[in-house]
Amino acid sequence: MSEIEIKYEDGQEPDNFGRSIGILVGVIGIVLAVVTIASHREHTAAVIHKTEANDQWSFYQAKKIREHVLDVGVDMLGVLASPSAKMQDTVAKMTADRDRYAKESDAIKQQAEAMESESMRAENRALRFDVGEGLLELGLVLCSLYFLSKKKSFPAFGACAALVGALLGISGFFM
Repeated sequence: MSEIEIKYEDGQEPDNFGRSIGILVGVIGIVLAVVTIASHREHTAAVIHKTEANDQWSFYQAKKIREHVLDVGVDMLGVLASPSAKMQDTVAKMTADRDRYAKESDAIKQQAEAMESESMRAENRALRFDVGEGLLELGLVLCSLYFLSKKKSFPAFGACAALVGALLGISGFFM
């Protein structure tokens, strides 16, 4: 099984530091995968929350339009109609419906604002995941440069960038 044996040129010793860097690169890659998946899921959640908020705002607008139409109808009946029992009943019904729409629209507005708040929270979490992902990718590349240059400064900077990226990624889970 000589094809899987590692052969060294004369006088070369195994690079134990290189092995450590290889393991570090693998660990960074695993953390990067987790943060990337979390980032994608959070972006999707932000879009869903924003869509739900937009739907609520449309519903709020429809209720406000109905309220306004009934308000105009009550005013028109007051101006055009002669006082009669039937007209009074119509005005009372329209006024009650207008008031109901006003009350319902306030509740819908609160729901829409809550959904917008949740969308902003998801966008902030996604931003942390994105920045963490970028720093983890930078750390991965910097650590990998050791294998080309054999300079130990690359893994040092890479490990720092990856550590900050991992901390940002982890913080996204706790927001």
